[in-house]
Amino acid sequence: MKFNNFEEFWPFYMNEHSKPATRWVHFVGTMSFNILAVLAIFLDWRIIFLGLLLGYGLAWCSHFFIEMNRPASFKHPIWSAIADEKMVLLMLTRKMDRELRRLQKRPAYNFD
Repeated sequence: MKFNNFEEFWPFYMNEHSKPATRWVHFVGTMSFNILAVLAIFLDWRIIFLGLLLGYGLAWCSHFFIEMNRPASFKHPIWSAIADEKMVLLMLTRKMDRELRRLQKRPAYNFD
């Protein structure tokens, strides 16, 4: 599937993350990567590899065992990384349910 821009990719990405458990595992993986990336800046640059392993490892496991699909990062690694961060931001700010309703997906939780 070919996408011309991120706005076209985003609904596809969210469709590939339709189950709340998948999104929460991605949240943990992406936040782990973000924390380890900051630590890598201040402590040792090699920590970034642990961040990548943990972040992608959790995300891919959620696709294989929860969502039962192939990770979007296999074909769209850059847009997938950006979408992971957007999804985490929406979850942190409790705006994910609103976005899911906008995209007509099922809610992740009922905080909004």
